Amino acid sequence: MHLLQTALLILFPILVITGGLRDLVSYIIPNWISAALVLTFVPAAFALGLPLNVMGVNLAVAGVALVAAVIMWTLGWIGGGDATLFAATALWIGWPSALDYLLVTGVAGGALAMCLLGLRSLWVRPYVQSGPAWFRRLATPDENVPYGVAIAIGAMWAFPGSALVHALQTQA
Repeated sequence: MHLLQTALLILFPILVITGGLRDLVSYIIPNWISAALVLTFVPAAFALGLPLNVMGVNLAVAGVALVAAVIMWTLGWIGGGDATLFAATALWIGWPSALDYLLVTGVAGGALAMCLLGLRSLWVRPYVQSGPAWFRRLATPDENVPYGVAIAIGAMWAFPGSALVHALQTQA
């Protein structure tokens, strides 16, 4: 049973990192990543013996995250894939780790934006023109920010404090 629990928990970092990397190189987070996160949460929660009230809190955190992400998407601050990834990861992270998730994601997003401003500057941009196409796109002025990278950083930072990880630790 412990092997199954660990395998289910490993899905989270695999999917989140995949989403961040896909956003970095293509500016697209496929819907299947967020869908897989949502669909695997329930089996992971039951396998780890998460109480129903904790699952409900995680669902509420994800709902709040989804509303906030849809507002940010509507304002044009993030893409649709970013919005769904943000909410799906919030489902796994839950409360109170959601506060760390939000803070680290915001800081990582700001740092990412600052790095992209530097990369897109007149001084640096000419040096990246010989790089791969995805890197040249990152250096393109007025291009979007692949915010899935910041979401992945925030999620990976907060995940060890989640109720799911604590449930595995208490069973060990």
